[in-house]
Parts: sequence; structure tokens; C-alpha cells
Amino acid sequence: MPDAKLSAARTWALACGVALLGACSSTPKDPTAGWSPNKIYAEAKDELKAGAYDKAGPLFDKLEGRAAGTPLAQQAQLDKAYAQYKNGEPVLAVATLDRFMKLHPASPALDYALYLKGLINFNDDLGLFGSITRQDLSERDQKAAKESFESFKELITRFPDSKYAADASARMHYVVNSLAESEVHVARYYYQRGAYLASINRAQTAIADYQGAPALEEALFLMVQSYDALNLPELRDDARRVLEKNYPQTTYLTQGFKTKTQPWWKLW
Repeated sequence: MPDAKLSAARTWALACGVALLGACSSTPKDPTAGWSPNKIYAEAKDELKAGAYDKAGPLFDKLEGRAAGTPLAQQAQLDKAYAQYKNGEPVLAVATLDRFMKLHPASPALDYALYLKGLINFNDDLGLFGSITRQDLSERDQKAAKESFESFKELITRFPDSKYAADASARMHYVVNSLAESEVHVARYYYQRGAYLASINRAQTAIADYQGAPALEEALFLMVQSYDALNLPELRDDARRVLEKNYPQTTYLTQGFKTKTQPWWKLW
């Protein structure tokens, strides 16, 4: 009987050993194991150029570890963020950029990091649903737009001579118009539902925060109409005078609200 137990134990041990060897043999090999950092970078850039962003990202990740503490590792972080952005992973891309800026606050590529972060949040692709419903930027959540504006603003403030500054400035103008239109969109919503005081408050916010934006003409008209609905003729007339002074060619007072035939930002 002891011999039988010993034989069974040996059989069990042998089976476990075979299983372990099988598990080890099934572990995928790292094809970059013998590559130099420069070779990994070259391969990752080739994948990036080919549009294989899902393959480029992991390669940049490996490079960051292999070349830790070198300028090549910093470049790998930036390129990884770009690959993540192009691969439809904006949250990961922003996280990668935030980490880069925290670890390398004096990097000569900091202006690019800020620009790319602004660009990721700027993203004005409305997608299929937006095109079907004719939804424009002003009708969406503006959190990303505000974050985009802050990134571009920091870029221009800290690096006014950056090669990215001019484009960042143009995009800031675009974002300001979008944010202003967003406030007016909400003000219009409140007005149409009889919430006149709420409409006035949102219109005033747009006027105070986004001077010069095209949407402010309608904001003033909303104030005129809301004060009239509240039977406040003096405030109504004040708002009307401001509207006529700033927009002498306005058609709101004679034609009322305009029907949108295309997203407002397509005009700019």
C-alpha cells in the first residue's frame, strides 16, 4: 500500500510539472526583448505613420521603460499620448500628458504637450448622431471646451513664441464663441418655457464672460423679450438701447428669433 501511495504521489508531481512547463511554454514572448531603444522607437514611429495606433502605443510604452531618464523616454510619452488620442482614447491621452507635464515641468516640449492636450479636448467631431439631429457644439456639455481653452491659454501665456501659439489662439476664439452660444442656447431654452428670470441670468452671464462673441446679439434680444414678459418696461428699454447701440443693423427687433439652417460655427 505505501508503494502505491508513493507511486500516486510521483504521478501527481509529474503531472504538475508537465502543467507548469505547459504554462511556461504558452507565455507569449516579447518580440522586442533584444531590441535597442532606437530600434523600438523606429518601429513605433513606423506604426504611427501607418495609422496602426493600437500597435504604436504599446511600443512607446515599452520604450519609455527601456530608456527611462533619457530624452527618448520623454519623446515616447508624448508620442504615446498622440497614439492614444488617434486611437480614440482621449481620457488615456490626457492622463499621459498630465503625467508628462508633472514629471518634466522644464521640458522644451512642454508647449507641444499643452497644445496636444488642448487639441484633444477641443475635438469638434460631432459624430453621426450630431449630424442627424443638427446638434452643434453649443448644445453639448462644455466641460471639455473649457478645459481646451485653459490649455491653449496656458500655452499662449507661457510660450507666446511657440510655433503652436497662432493655431492655439485661433482655436481659443472658436471655443469662446462656442461657450457663448452655449449660454445663449440655455437662455433661449428657459425663455421658451416661460422661465424669464432664468433666461435673463444666463444671457447676462454670456455678455459678462464672452465679450465680442456673435451670440451676444441674441443674448441682448432675449433680455429685451424677457423683461417685456415680466412687465418691466424700464429694464426692457435699457436692454433694447444696448442692443441697438452695439448692433445697429440687428434684425431681431423686427424679425424676431432666427431659424438656424446650419450649425453656427460653420459660418466662421
